[in-house]
Amino acid sequence: MLVSYYFLFFTLCALLSAPVSFAGIKDRGVAFVDEQAITMSELDEQYRNTVKISPNVTVEEVLDTMINRILILREAKKYRIEAPTVEQVMHEYIDLKIRAYIRISEDDIEKFYEDNRTRFPGKEFEDVREEIERYLTEKELNTRLKEILKGLRKEAYIRVFLER
Repeated sequence: MLVSYYFLFFTLCALLSAPVSFAGIKDRGVAFVDEQAITMSELDEQYRNTVKISPNVTVEEVLDTMINRILILREAKKYRIEAPTVEQVMHEYIDLKIRAYIRISEDDIEKFYEDNRTRFPGKEFEDVREEIERYLTEKELNTRLKEILKGLRKEAYIRVFLER
């Protein structure tokens, strides 16, 4: 009788511990940004969501985006930027630290218009001026953001252990 209780007890313990060990394998760290881990389940979820919008995206690109996101959020935290959502925090940081310092000159806007007139058939400069300014601003913002991320990546200890 005592033997059957021990057998039942150990069998129950083994069954209860099995899902935990499988979860540990599923949730192994695939990347680390300093002390912060990105788990396989987080990467899988983000990839599934991203591939719906951009079908040609790779897992590596999604992981890079997740790393960049951690770095930007960390910087935003240094500046005490707060917002209701993570996306809003990131946008606020980008607006305050990058976009606020971008100025596109009137000469640059006019030059772009003259160099790309075929893109604006039948439209006068004043009709497309704001559109061109937005485009040039976003282009400059992307360039500066890449530079900032390059610097943040140099400062951070990033390790990737992605195996597919």
